[in-house]
Amino acid sequence: MDRFYSLAHASIDFHFKQSPRDFVVEELPIYEFSGEGEHLILFVRKKSLSTNEMIGQIARYLGIKNREIGYAGLKDKHAMTKQYISIHKKHEEAMEGFNFDGIKIISKTYHNNKIRIGHLKGNRFYIKVKKVNPTSAAKIDEALKNIKKNGMPNYFGYQRFGNDGDNHILGEKLAKGEARERNPRVKKLLINAYQSSLFNSWLSKRLEINSLVSSFEPKDLAGQLDIPLEELQKMKVQPHPFKLMSGDLMEHYPKGKLFEFEETEHDFERFNQRDISVTGLLCGTKVKVAQGEAGEIEKVYDDEINADGARRFAWIYPTDIEGRFNPVEAQYEFNFTLPKGSYATVLLEEIAKRKIN
Repeated sequence: MDRFYSLAHASIDFHFKQSPRDFVVEELPIYEFSGEGEHLILFVRKKSLSTNEMIGQIARYLGIKNREIGYAGLKDKHAMTKQYISIHKKHEEAMEGFNFDGIKIISKTYHNNKIRIGHLKGNRFYIKVKKVNPTSAAKIDEALKNIKKNGMPNYFGYQRFGNDGDNHILGEKLAKGEARERNPRVKKLLINAYQSSLFNSWLSKRLEINSLVSSFEPKDLAGQLDIPLEELQKMKVQPHPFKLMSGDLMEHYPKGKLFEFEETEHDFERFNQRDISVTGLLCGTKVKVAQGEAGEIEKVYDDEINADGARRFAWIYPTDIEGRFNPVEAQYEFNFTLPKGSYATVLLEEIAKRKIN
C-alpha cells in the first residue's frame, strides 16, 4: 500500500534487514511488579522466535496450555526481544530446568495478577542500518531532530499485513461474510489487517492534505480538496505538522478519555504540548466516529463490518531518541522508545521516505 510521509526531505539510502543482531526490543511494563503473589513473572529474552512460538515451547515443556501463560504484547520474530510473561507460581521449580535454544530467562519476580494483552507502557528499540554514507547520516540526524520535536504518524507497519502484504484482502472478505475461517485467532488477525489497511489509507490522506495546506494558499486549494475555504484557513495557521479539522476525535496522550476537538485555544495548546493527540478510526461496531469536516474524510475509509471497532492514535511522540553514525563501518545506530502498538519500522520508513521491507 502506498503511503504519504510526513517529513519533507528526499528519500535516504541505507540498508536494513531485520535480524537479532540489528533489531533489539525491550518491553517496558505498565506497572511495577509487587514481588509477591501467586503468579511467577519471568523476564525472557528470545531470539528468532515469535512470541507465540516462545510461549508454545514453554507450554509444551510444562505440559500446560498456551493460554495459561500471560503476556502483554507480540514481539517481532526476526529480532532479539525481551519481554515479560507470567505463569502460575507452582511451575517455578520446573522452570529451573527449562532449556531451549533462543530462549533465556533473564530474571524473575512475582505478582498478584496474570499479565494480559496491553499491560505494557511501550517498547525500547535498538536498530542498526548499514551502507550509510556521511551525506545520508547528516540527513538522518536532521530527520531524527524533526521527529523528536514534532512526533510522527502512527501507521501500522508491514508486519501487520503478513509475509506477502495481502492479509487485508482476505480480511475484508471474512469481515463481510464472503469467506470463512475456522480458526478464530486467524480470523481475527486477518480482519484486523483489513481494519489496519483502511486506517493507513485514511492517515495517508490526512498527511497529503496537511502537506498541501502547508505548501499552498487556502484559496488555491478550496476548489481542489472539497474542503471549505474557512476550514482550510483554520488549518493553515496551525503550527503543528498535523493539521486538526473540525470534528476530529482526540484522546489524552499517551492514554485517556476520547473527546471531540472543539477548536478552542485550549485544545490547540494541549495538542501542541503533547497532552492530547488526534485519533483515527479502526472501523467496526461499538466505535465513535468523527464528525464535521474530519468525518467527511473519515467516512470514505469506514466500512460496515462484523467486528468491534476502535480508535487509534494517528500521531505519536517517540521519546529518548538517540542516533550515532559510525563512518568506519558505514553504519547508523538508533535508540528510541515508542508507545505500545506502534512500529519501529514505521519510524525507519518515515526517515527513509520509502518502504524498507
